[in-house]
Amino acid sequence: MTPESLFQAASAAVLPGWIALALAPLARARLVLVARVIAVLLAGLYVALLAAGLTGDGPPKGAGFDTLEGVRLLLSSPQALLAGWVHYLVFDLWVGSWEAEDAALPHWLLLPCLALTFLAGPTGLLLYHLLKAARRVRA
Repeated sequence: MTPESLFQAASAAVLPGWIALALAPLARARLVLVARVIAVLLAGLYVALLAAGLTGDGPPKGAGFDTLEGVRLLLSSPQALLAGWVHYLVFDLWVGSWEAEDAALPHWLLLPCLALTFLAGPTGLLLYHLLKAARRVRA
C-alpha cells in the first residue's frame, strides 16, 4: 500500500473506536475494549512503519529529537510522516479510552473531552482533568 492509502486506512480505522467511546454508557467495558483493540492494532501498524523506516535508507543527515530542525528532518519523508500520524492516532484513542474508562464525569461532560482529545489530544485531556478536579472541589 502507498503511504497515502495507509494514511486513509489508519484515519478511518480510528473512527469506530471513537464512536464506541461516545456510546460508552451503553456497555462501558466492552466499548472501551473495542477502542483499545483498535489502538493496539494501529500500534502494530506503527511498529511496522517504524521498522520499515529503520531498515530502509534511514533518516536524513541531521535528523533527530534534539532540535526542532532535527525533528522536521526526521518527519521529512512521507513514510516517517505517516508513522508520526499513526502515533498520534494511537495515543489519542488510548487517552480517550482511559477517559471513558475512568468515567469520573457524567457522560454529557465526557463527550466534549472526547471530542477535543480526538481533535487536539492534550486539550481534551486537560479539559478532562480540569472538569474532574472541579467536580472534586464541589463535592
